Order: sequence, then C-alpha cells, then structure tokens
Amino acid sequence: MSAALPFTHVPHPAPTAEAVRAGLIADPGFGKIFSDHMVTIEWTEGQGWHSATLGPRQPIALDPAAAVLHYAQEIFEGLKAYRLADGTMALFRPEANARRFNASAKRLAMPELPEDLFIEAIRQLVKVDANWFPGVEGGSLYLRPFMIATEAFLGVRPAKEYKFIVIASPAGNYFKSGAPAVSIWVSDYTRAAPGGTGAAKCGGNYAASLVPTAEAFAQGHDQVLFLDAAEHKWVEELGGMNLFFAMADGRLVTPPLTGTILPGVTRDSLLQLAAEEGLNVSEEPYSLDQWRADAASGALLETFACGTAAVVTPVGKVAGRDGEFTIGSGGPGQITQKLRARLVAIQRGEAPDPHGWVLKL
Repeated sequence: MSAALPFTHVPHPAPTAEAVRAGLIADPGFGKIFSDHMVTIEWTEGQGWHSATLGPRQPIALDPAAAVLHYAQEIFEGLKAYRLADGTMALFRPEANARRFNASAKRLAMPELPEDLFIEAIRQLVKVDANWFPGVEGGSLYLRPFMIATEAFLGVRPAKEYKFIVIASPAGNYFKSGAPAVSIWVSDYTRAAPGGTGAAKCGGNYAASLVPTAEAFAQGHDQVLFLDAAEHKWVEELGGMNLFFAMADGRLVTPPLTGTILPGVTRDSLLQLAAEEGLNVSEEPYSLDQWRADAASGALLETFACGTAAVVTPVGKVAGRDGEFTIGSGGPGQITQKLRARLVAIQRGEAPDPHGWVLKL
C-alpha cells in the first residue's frame, strides 16, 4: 500500500489553549515539549499497513508481552519542519529519511513502510500542528517517526504486528551550554562493531551510548566520541552526530560508511555542498592520534559535528584519558560557518535549492 491509504482524522477533545502553547514554545529547548497530535499506522502479517489515523497525542496501550519490550524491535528517524519566508512549512530531504528508515527496518527484521506513506504521515501531522512552530532563533518543528513491535509473544522471532507513529516537538537549540564550540570526550566504550547495528537508527544503539555520554557530561564535556571496535584508534562518530575535519590543504575529511556509522542525511548534504564550495571532499579513515597531531601542527583547521538536531556544530576541544587538545582557536571556523550558513539557508528557503531537497507542504 502507499499514501493512497486513507487517514482517519480523530478530533482532539481538548487541544492546548493558545496562550499556554505560546508560553511553551517561547523557549522550547530540545525534546521537552510536544504538540497536540500524533499519527499512527498499524501493520499486521497478512494484511500489511492499515488503520492510518491522525488523532490526539496520547499514551500507547501495550501488552506486557509486546515484543518491543523484550527484544527491542524498534527503529526511529529524526527530521525537521521549517517555516519559510512566505509562511508555508517545508521538509528537508524527507525521502532520504524514509529510505534510511527502511534500511533500519530491514536490519531489525521489521516491515518496510512505503516512502510516500512515510512522507504523507509527516505531512498530515505538520499540517494540523503547524501552530506549534516556535519563533525562536533557529527554531523548528522536530519530527520523530518511529516503529515498534507490538505483538504479544515471547518467542525469539520477528514480530507479526507493528505500530508506526509520528510525534512532533517544537525545538530550539540542541546543546544547552550555549558555547560557540562544543567539547567532546573520547570514550573507552564501543558504539558499534562490524556486522552489528551501527548503520541502523535503532534504540539499542543509543541505549548503549548513555553510560559513556553520562561520563562525558560528568567530565564537563558536551558530547562523547566513539572510536572503532577493532583497534580503538579510528574516529567513527559522536553519540548522535557525524564528524568532519577541514584541513589546511583544502581537504574536507569524514570517516567512511563501513556499516558501523549512521549514514547521516546532514552528512550527505554537506558532502555535496562542500564539493560545490571547491573543497576536496574525502571519505577516509582518520585516527585519533592523527587528529591530535594535525591539530598541533596546524594541518587541521577545523572540526565540526553534524546531524538533524544539532545541524552543524563546531568542535573546539577534544579530551580523553590521555589528555586533551584544542582545534584551531577553540571556536567556530570559517569553513564550518560557511557550510552551516549555506545548508540552513537552503533548508529555510532563503537560498536556491538546486538539488530539489526542500519539500514544501
């Protein structure tokens, strides 16, 4: 089935009052405030996708034996809706999120959702909750599509029943520190190993990152860096973001996608934009030792992290059990700022969109 699947609209019995909503979105932070509605679509073996509903956001009823609670069959995505200058809402490359969602579904033995149905579900939610868009600088309506296994069964096999859900959250700045560049902590833990689920956006990957992330926070840093599982020397990614390294010789380096790194939509977009800016883009392994040496010698000018939530964020300092080092001046660099500005301008309809990345709703 596709987006031709009819959506049932269930009226909200008590939507949030306008004055209350205005107070909530005045300073929303990230991931703390949620809009009034949600989309749900069911999947049952033999029937496929059915019962698409746009209705009030409410608790999910689950049997205590639901497979998601025992075997972690769960995947999710993250993307944003933006308000353009003409007042309309738009999405940025939602089809890329739909493709990645299905790649995660394959890895977790879950049913794939037609891409047009994925996008239509988001369209329905954004349309009804557009008034939750925050007017703060850099604000957006963050969208969280996810799928869980709902079949009540304790045998170890793929479930036969699933629920796809989309919720929305007005969002401001992702990082709380407000610093011009973030500081990261090199973890002794491993995020993913070859043959594992590193390239899938599943909850288990993030659950495993919580202890090292808490360790980074305890050490006074904003994020955690994971190295490879085999040699523990090659840079992979942060807790939820990809990394780029801008070199003095005009190269822009990022670790390659070998199955242990999440293929970020923002990462892919920046690879294309950087090439258009004349940078020599390279996907190649980059070690922590080389990073430290390049920062010291000046061969490395800038490092930045990227992702849907954080967009493009400068990295100013790297610390670990072997000491710490500063990148450049410790603040945002020109390449980072230029790429961020160009990406954001396209996302918000303030610059030409030659790639057709922006989908107006």
